[in-house]
Amino acid sequence: MCSHRSSCASGDDITPHIVAAHPEQGWNLLCNGAIVFDDTGELLPDGSVVAPHRVPTGELAVAA
Repeated sequence: MCSHRSSCASGDDITPHIVAAHPEQGWNLLCNGAIVFDDTGELLPDGSVVAPHRVPTGELAVAA
């Protein structure tokens, strides 16, 4: 599925790159087949879902 020279790894070794960007719709298709949404959720090629994992705004650290 990945078309660049060094194929994307399924682990954390290589970060997959965006092959189709749709910012107006809030999602990007990655070279490994995953769809990543602006809310940080993901739809993986096997159909499994990664729930959004944003940090709630009340828990953000504020630099002094």
